[in-house]
Amino acid sequence: MELSLYRDEALAIEPRALRAETYNLGHVLWGNSPEGVVFLPIRSMQFLVILDAQEWVFVDGMKKHVIELAWQKFHPQARSAIDEAVPYDAVFYTEASLELMPRLESAVHAALTEAVKQIRPERRGGVVLPFKR
Repeated sequence: MELSLYRDEALAIEPRALRAETYNLGHVLWGNSPEGVVFLPIRSMQFLVILDAQEWVFVDGMKKHVIELAWQKFHPQARSAIDEAVPYDAVFYTEASLELMPRLESAVHAALTEAVKQIRPERRGGVVLPFKR
Protein backbone atom coordinates (compact mmCIF):
# COMPACT_ATOMS: atom_id res chain seq x y z
CA MET A 1 0.00 0.00 0.00
CA GLU A 2 1.26 3.44 -0.87
CA LEU A 3 0.25 6.50 1.07
CA SER A 4 1.12 10.07 0.09
CA LEU A 5 1.04 12.72 2.79
CA TYR A 6 1.77 16.40 2.49
CA ARG A 7 2.95 18.99 4.97
CA ASP A 8 3.28 22.74 4.80
CA GLU A 9 6.08 24.78 6.28
CA ALA A 10 6.19 24.44 10.05
CA LEU A 11 4.35 27.16 11.94
CA ALA A 12 6.18 26.36 15.16
CA ILE A 13 8.64 23.86 16.60
CA GLU A 14 8.67 23.29 20.34
CA PRO A 15 11.01 21.12 22.38
CA ARG A 16 8.93 18.84 24.56
CA ALA A 17 9.22 15.68 26.65
CA LEU A 18 7.06 12.64 26.10
CA ARG A 19 6.30 10.64 29.19
CA ALA A 20 8.29 7.44 29.29
CA GLU A 21 5.34 5.07 29.34
CA THR A 22 3.90 6.56 26.15
CA TYR A 23 7.24 6.45 24.35
CA ASN A 24 7.91 2.89 25.51
CA LEU A 25 4.45 1.70 24.39
CA GLY A 26 5.01 3.27 20.98
CA HIS A 27 8.39 1.64 20.72
CA VAL A 28 6.95 -1.79 21.64
CA LEU A 29 4.21 -1.42 19.05
CA TRP A 30 6.62 -0.21 16.38
CA GLY A 31 9.07 -3.01 17.21
CA ASN A 32 6.35 -5.60 16.64
CA SER A 33 5.48 -4.24 13.21
CA PRO A 34 7.01 -6.33 10.43
CA GLU A 35 6.63 -3.39 8.01
CA GLY A 36 8.48 -0.97 10.29
CA VAL A 37 5.52 1.40 10.41
CA VAL A 38 2.40 1.49 12.58
CA PHE A 39 -0.95 3.02 11.66
CA LEU A 40 -2.73 3.85 14.90
CA PRO A 41 -6.23 5.32 14.76
CA ILE A 42 -7.35 7.66 17.50
CA ARG A 43 -11.06 7.20 17.06
CA SER A 44 -12.10 9.64 19.78
CA MET A 45 -10.47 12.48 17.84
CA GLN A 46 -10.79 11.13 14.28
CA PHE A 47 -7.01 11.18 13.82
CA LEU A 48 -4.51 8.70 12.47
CA VAL A 49 -1.04 8.49 13.99
CA ILE A 50 1.68 6.98 11.85
CA LEU A 51 4.70 5.79 13.81
CA ASP A 52 7.99 4.98 12.14
CA ALA A 53 11.65 5.07 13.08
CA GLN A 54 11.99 8.82 12.42
CA GLU A 55 8.80 10.44 13.64
CA TRP A 56 5.18 10.13 14.67
CA VAL A 57 2.88 12.08 12.36
CA PHE A 58 -0.74 13.03 12.99
CA VAL A 59 -3.29 13.16 10.18
CA ASP A 60 -6.80 14.54 10.65
CA GLY A 61 -9.49 12.18 9.38
CA MET A 62 -11.18 15.08 7.59
CA LYS A 63 -7.99 16.13 5.75
CA LYS A 64 -6.65 12.70 4.94
CA HIS A 65 -3.46 13.68 3.12
CA VAL A 66 -2.27 16.59 5.25
CA ILE A 67 0.04 16.19 8.22
CA GLU A 68 -1.21 18.42 11.02
CA LEU A 69 1.50 17.72 13.57
CA ALA A 70 4.66 15.66 13.89
CA TRP A 71 6.69 14.48 16.85
CA GLN A 72 10.30 14.24 15.70
CA LYS A 73 13.87 13.86 16.88
CA PHE A 74 13.22 11.61 19.83
CA HIS A 75 16.26 11.38 22.12
CA PRO A 76 15.77 8.36 24.38
CA GLN A 77 19.54 8.26 24.93
CA ALA A 78 19.25 11.56 26.81
CA ARG A 79 17.48 9.87 29.70
CA SER A 80 19.35 8.04 32.43
CA ALA A 81 16.54 5.57 33.21
CA ILE A 82 13.85 3.90 31.14
CA ASP A 83 11.12 5.54 33.23
CA GLU A 84 12.26 9.10 32.48
CA ALA A 85 10.57 11.29 29.86
CA VAL A 86 11.99 11.33 26.33
CA PRO A 87 12.88 14.71 24.78
CA TYR A 88 11.53 15.37 21.28
CA ASP A 89 10.44 18.21 18.99
CA ALA A 90 6.77 18.88 18.33
CA VAL A 91 6.38 20.36 14.85
CA PHE A 92 3.11 22.20 14.22
CA TYR A 93 1.93 22.58 10.63
CA THR A 94 -1.54 24.08 11.18
CA GLU A 95 -3.14 26.53 13.56
CA ALA A 96 -5.48 23.80 14.78
CA SER A 97 -2.57 21.55 15.75
CA LEU A 98 -1.39 24.10 18.30
CA GLU A 99 -4.68 23.68 20.17
CA LEU A 100 -4.87 19.90 19.76
CA MET A 101 -1.57 19.04 21.42
CA PRO A 102 -2.81 18.54 25.01
CA ARG A 103 -5.68 16.29 23.90
CA LEU A 104 -3.47 14.32 21.51
CA GLU A 105 -0.92 13.47 24.20
CA SER A 106 -3.50 11.71 26.36
CA ALA A 107 -5.40 10.20 23.41
CA VAL A 108 -2.21 8.75 21.92
CA HIS A 109 -1.32 7.18 25.24
CA ALA A 110 -4.75 5.54 25.53
CA ALA A 111 -4.64 4.29 21.92
CA LEU A 112 -1.13 2.88 22.37
CA THR A 113 -2.13 1.13 25.59
CA GLU A 114 -5.04 -0.59 23.85
CA ALA A 115 -2.97 -1.49 20.78
CA VAL A 116 -0.19 -3.08 22.85
CA LYS A 117 -2.79 -5.16 24.73
CA GLN A 118 -3.87 -6.57 21.35
CA ILE A 119 -0.42 -7.90 20.50
CA ARG A 120 -0.60 -11.67 20.57
CA PRO A 121 1.70 -13.19 23.20
CA GLU A 122 3.63 -15.20 20.61
CA ARG A 123 4.48 -11.94 18.78
CA ARG A 124 5.68 -10.13 21.90
CA GLY A 125 8.99 -11.95 21.89
CA GLY A 126 11.38 -12.15 24.78
CA VAL A 127 12.13 -14.90 27.22
CA VAL A 128 11.43 -15.03 30.93
CA LEU A 129 14.59 -16.02 32.75
CA PRO A 130 14.41 -17.95 36.01
CA PHE A 131 15.41 -16.10 39.13
CA LYS A 132 18.63 -17.51 40.58
CA ARG A 133 18.97 -17.57 44.31
